[in-house]
Amino acid sequence: MTPLLVVAGALAGAPLRLLVIRTAARSGRDPAVGTLVVNVVGAALLGAVLGVSGAPGWVVALVGTGFCGTLTTFSTLGADVVRLVEERALGRAVGYLAATLVLGLAAAAAAYLGAGAL
Repeated sequence: MTPLLVVAGALAGAPLRLLVIRTAARSGRDPAVGTLVVNVVGAALLGAVLGVSGAPGWVVALVGTGFCGTLTTFSTLGADVVRLVEERALGRAVGYLAATLVLGLAAAAAAYLGAGAL
């Protein structure tokens, strides 16, 4: 049953990531902005799920592994950083990487601690 829950979550997370990244690109922004958004939102959501005391395993599988696992993307983060470096936008590459790490960790921690109060 657990693998099916992971697949069900993935069926929602992956298309949502694509939609957010394409929306950023269509609005004239660098697609990396969309990647930053999904990574920070996914980190916060996973932090909240894991922060809930006694969260059922099926919720962790569905939302944590399936949805958050496909919503967020380390591979696209890496590719975006390499692309920005190749475009000689080193400051933007470093800023994007730093923003992803700082905002993602802060979002995960805040949501985890906030959910722990529930």
